[in-house]
Amino acid sequence: MNLPDYAPVPRSAFGPAVNEQGYYVGLIERNLYWITDGDYQSAFLATRDGVVLFDAPASIGHNIRRAVDEVTRAIGTPSQITHLVYTHHHSDHAGGSSIFGKDIARIGHEETRRLLLRDNDPKKPAPEETFQDRRMIEIGGERFELSWHGGNHTPDNSFIHFPDHNALMLVDINMPGWVPFYGINISEDIPGYITAPDIAFEYEWTTMITGHLGRLGTREDLGIHQRYIADIVDEAKSSLAELDPTPYFAKYGENIWAGVKEWLYAVSEIAATRVAGKYVDVLGAADVFTFSNTMAILESMRLDLGYRMDVHP
Repeated sequence: MNLPDYAPVPRSAFGPAVNEQGYYVGLIERNLYWITDGDYQSAFLATRDGVVLFDAPASIGHNIRRAVDEVTRAIGTPSQITHLVYTHHHSDHAGGSSIFGKDIARIGHEETRRLLLRDNDPKKPAPEETFQDRRMIEIGGERFELSWHGGNHTPDNSFIHFPDHNALMLVDINMPGWVPFYGINISEDIPGYITAPDIAFEYEWTTMITGHLGRLGTREDLGIHQRYIADIVDEAKSSLAELDPTPYFAKYGENIWAGVKEWLYAVSEIAATRVAGKYVDVLGAADVFTFSNTMAILESMRLDLGYRMDVHP
């Protein structure tokens, strides 16, 4: 099998090593902890009345229970998981929910409830408690705020702010130390995805729980992410203006999809090459996913924002 080679991943992209059971659990601040398997992340508050869990990624699975037991045993707080808060409905972040049975309270945005009821997946039961725009919750003497600012990665993706722990949980937007996954994390609302970091910066926090990969994020990480996305937007605009589509449509004639494909791929390739070259030593997988990220942003610029979609005279 002849597989391609890619640039080395910068060491700054990596977090702590996982243990023999395949997870790492660490302290964020005071009694807020995070768990990772090197690919996914969840978080939990160890309160005087039990544990509040934030997301239950399927890939971490039963290691969530092991991590919670490890921490609560060490600090002497109750180990029972009493609440599970969903950031959004996707199975990779919610698919371990059923592990914790029917006796815990599940909380999420009202759209998360609607989508989970639609999905009808027993591995991720719908939340019984919901919120619309903003809700401050206090459990076991600890508080956190749930907020919805419109669609971004998904229609229901929510912000979770921990004002007493200097932390914000925002999943599937920024991947600290890495470029976004294919098609900017397969996001459904790309304008909302692009503006989500602006909203995140309005909160007070020093640590971001991002849902993916092996380390936590900082405000600097989010700023690098914004610059990466902004560079894609700028280069996509430039490439779209530079590249005449006429030869592509002339070559493929009646096969209009072939003309569209080759033209847009060429625009994206030019822009992505320019951007990836700037970030290959800064962000992991810049040479892997920048093309698909550029393609997604380019199409959003055209279809959502109307860029270069001129009205026929």
